[in-house]
Amino acid sequence: MRALIIDGTRSASVREVPVPVPGPGQVTVDVRRVGICGTDVELFTRELPYFEQGKSRFPLCPGHEWCGTVSAVGAGVDPGWLGERVTGDTMLGCGRCARCASGRHHVCADRREIGITGWPGALAEKLLVPAGSLYRLPDSVDDRAGALVEPGGNALRAVLAAQAGPGTRLLVWGPGSIGLLAAAFARAAGADVHVAGLDADREELAKSFGATRYWTAAEPPAGTYDAVIDATNDEAVPALALRSVEPAGRVVFIGLSRKASLVDSRQVALNDLTVTGILGASAGLASAIEHYADGRVVPAPLAQVVVGLDRAAEALAGGVSPGAGAKIHIDPQL
Repeated sequence: MRALIIDGTRSASVREVPVPVPGPGQVTVDVRRVGICGTDVELFTRELPYFEQGKSRFPLCPGHEWCGTVSAVGAGVDPGWLGERVTGDTMLGCGRCARCASGRHHVCADRREIGITGWPGALAEKLLVPAGSLYRLPDSVDDRAGALVEPGGNALRAVLAAQAGPGTRLLVWGPGSIGLLAAAFARAAGADVHVAGLDADREELAKSFGATRYWTAAEPPAGTYDAVIDATNDEAVPALALRSVEPAGRVVFIGLSRKASLVDSRQVALNDLTVTGILGASAGLASAIEHYADGRVVPAPLAQVVVGLDRAAEALAGGVSPGAGAKIHIDPQL
């Protein structure tokens, strides 16, 4: 089968690789749609901190935002999975440690992350995954939305950590996919949502996702908010987030800056702030699917450009425009 392989810094190509055969407890999925995200780009540029930590290494096949159809099952797997449209958890814990036993497999010390660390990803015609990581997609969630479940789960976890709801004011820094989905989930929960970006390019998109006000670097947010979500890769934003939140408010960090961020912890203590970090979508996947299925959140406008696997390396290098959306999708079957 064809798969995109990153074999070095800024070096990737489509290659012929063996078709994965499911072992006990595993399934093979025919991949229908894959999203390119910031983590994939940082794998391509070797800027992801996992390289320095020894967790990621070349060569690798990226892709962790995906959906597809189960085409083969291994021993011990219910054959009822065959033909099912699915997406799945990126985080694969060892299943044996105390963290996994307590439902925290996404921070298992021995976890593998699909398309990132130790497990081939979805930028291929077929994907091998554990059956226990699968989530069925209802008919009302099409392939475009199905490949947006993973970023949606991340965004939803950030919104829950911010405790956004009726009567609360939320500021989301960063109009990327997760930031815009966070705005949509928060608006669906009844919060008043503002979004801040570097410029006004995504103002209309942000407002279509529920933002009532859009701020830019030239016109920064005014006043303070009950909660702030940092969904950027800008090392300056965490400090700005602490200054933008009300005393006894909540700050959520889901973005990863390329350089270390500097914050004044005295602001956290003296303002009685609750600060939360978000890693992974695991606990938010099922609810994200429900929000998409019943129309509370409509993610489709994020991904308006779809190209084939032969243009995936070009997309990682920034050579494919997302158009009016924020994300590029790959269809490995094209």
